[in-house]
Amino acid sequence: MDIQAEKIALAKMLLETNNIEIIDAVKNIFSRAKSADFWDELSQEEQDEIKLGLEQLNAGQRIPLEDFIKKVS
Repeated sequence: MDIQAEKIALAKMLLETNNIEIIDAVKNIFSRAKSADFWDELSQEEQDEIKLGLEQLNAGQRIPLEDFIKKVS
């Protein structure tokens, strides 16, 4: 079944139910999916490293990819 058919089937099921628990569960799934941001799941140390890397890039401090790979390998 393709994605559009799946969405239509889900919409039909949702329209046909009067079960508030199912409706609330679907709403919760969408709420969690909207608010999920990988940034919030990173540790503070990881966030700081990324910020530092962006600052260095913006300041023109770059190294060739090959050098970076050698450094982290």
